[in-house]
Amino acid sequence: MPEETTFQEYTPEQLVQRLETGEPLQLIDVREPFEWDIANLEAQGAKLIPLGELTDRVDELDPDTDIVLYCRSGSRSAGAARHLQAHGFQRVWNLKGGIKGWAQTVDPEMPTY
Repeated sequence: MPEETTFQEYTPEQLVQRLETGEPLQLIDVREPFEWDIANLEAQGAKLIPLGELTDRVDELDPDTDIVLYCRSGSRSAGAARHLQAHGFQRVWNLKGGIKGWAQTVDPEMPTY
């Protein structure tokens, strides 16, 4: 019987703390390009890999470095985390609340939609 895939979540505040450590981290935005253009975490090192492209671009991810996925509210990125874990990635995290949660708790100047 296969193990159920589980992933951990960072709150926006926890992600800030993690980013401040300077440890290697892959921050992946799984939203669409038009959403990225509204607001993103590029300044924190995020990379855009839309959910629909994730399977084809999985080779861009390092399985030995923590991966934190985010979307608008955390739902799509949770699905992406499950997908990556089903494909052997073990160091996968979801940003709880997505970029909306980030804007609400970390960066109130960030545009929301």
